[in-house]
Amino acid sequence: MSTPPVIAVTGSTGAVGGRVARDLAARGIPQRLLVRDASRAPRLDGAEVHVARYSDADAAHAALQGVETLLMVSASETADRVEHHRTFVEAAARAGVRSIVYTSFLAAAPDAVFTLGRDHAATEDIIRASGMSYTFLRDNFYMDMMELFAGDDGVIRGPAGEGRCSLVSRSDVAATAVAVLRHPSAHADVFYDLTGPEALTMTEVAEKISAVRGHPVRFLDETVDEAYASRAAFGAPRWQVDAWVSTYTSIASGDLAAVSADVERVTGRPAQSFEEFLGAVS
Repeated sequence: MSTPPVIAVTGSTGAVGGRVARDLAARGIPQRLLVRDASRAPRLDGAEVHVARYSDADAAHAALQGVETLLMVSASETADRVEHHRTFVEAAARAGVRSIVYTSFLAAAPDAVFTLGRDHAATEDIIRASGMSYTFLRDNFYMDMMELFAGDDGVIRGPAGEGRCSLVSRSDVAATAVAVLRHPSAHADVFYDLTGPEALTMTEVAEKISAVRGHPVRFLDETVDEAYASRAAFGAPRWQVDAWVSTYTSIASGDLAAVSADVERVTGRPAQSFEEFLGAVS
């Protein structure tokens, strides 16, 4: 009789969770993939697929029966994300999950300048109150997103000033998550700040993209009013525009400039630099 997997992974159809799921499968570690759409789940050896949305307490409770350790990748950004997280965390606790690994955000706090960092702080509090052991992976902004910040004209616009940001690669976040999932008791009730090895200004980010890609990218420092005006045409709800603009104001504030060695401490290998990342995906 086969032993059911004791690790569950959410977000396996996405960038971070998908990397984690593939890594565990390559190591021959059984896992349970919790997805919203079974047709999109990766087909991996040793992986069971269960359908459960964060907002569906009954489905989550059923899907997590027998699971000991859970990777909870934060849900897509919505106005009610914290309540969906609460529903899922409480279902996990009722199902008997012992340890939860949550992808949070650097400098998460109730008054974080990056408005979505407040969601992460609230979710951390919910997890702490659940009685489960926890590990919070507080990742900085992803290197993977920087090129997408540039418009069609090659300009990155936002009120970041000369603030610095210690960008991290998704691959380093995933590698850290795998290391924690494999030995959760060694990482119980702690948080890790996941950053790259250097803190860059957005001007430096643009310069490095230009140098590696061979086409011009530059940073244009907007005022906060200009940032709201330049994004008004998208017709997004206010909370989302606040998140877009505060991406840059959080960098300007200095909150995201700290450089941590936690990636190397947990994985045993140095975190990627931005140039190394760009070279790897060229």
